[in-house]
Amino acid sequence: MKAIKILTAVVFSSLTSLAFANDITGMWKNIDDKTGSSKAILEIRQEANGTYTAKIIKITPRPGYTPKETCVNCPAPYTNKPILGLDILTGLKATDDNNFVNAKVLDPLSGKIYSGKAKLSTNGKRLTLRGYVGVSALGRSQTWIKQD
Repeated sequence: MKAIKILTAVVFSSLTSLAFANDITGMWKNIDDKTGSSKAILEIRQEANGTYTAKIIKITPRPGYTPKETCVNCPAPYTNKPILGLDILTGLKATDDNNFVNAKVLDPLSGKIYSGKAKLSTNGKRLTLRGYVGVSALGRSQTWIKQD
C-alpha cells in the first residue's frame, strides 16, 4: 500500500511538472545573437485562441547605440508605431515537448517579418526563438531568458 502511495505521488508530480513545463507567459530578456547583449525586455501572454504573443515592454540601453522610437520601415499595421509596446511575436503555438511553431516575428529595426518557431529549455528558463524565411536553415536564433 505504501508503494502505491509513493508511485501515485511520483506520477502526479511528473504530470504536474509536464503541465506547466511549456508555460512561457511572463517577462523575458532577449539576447542578440550577434552582440550577445540584451536589446529589450518582452512580455509573453497567451491569447484566447491558445497562441502566444510577445510585446516589447522595455528597451535595454546599449553603449554606442541610440534605439529607434518608431517602427519606420515596418509594414502596415506596424508602420510608424512606437516600438515600446509593439507586438513583435504573434501566433506562436505550442506543439509538444516544449516546442512552439507557426509564429510571425517582426524585426522592428529592419521592418521585416519572419516565420518563427521556438524551443523552451527543460528547466523553463531559456526560450530559443528562431526566425527564418522559407526554411528554418535560412534564419537566425535568439535566446530569451526568463525574468523572475
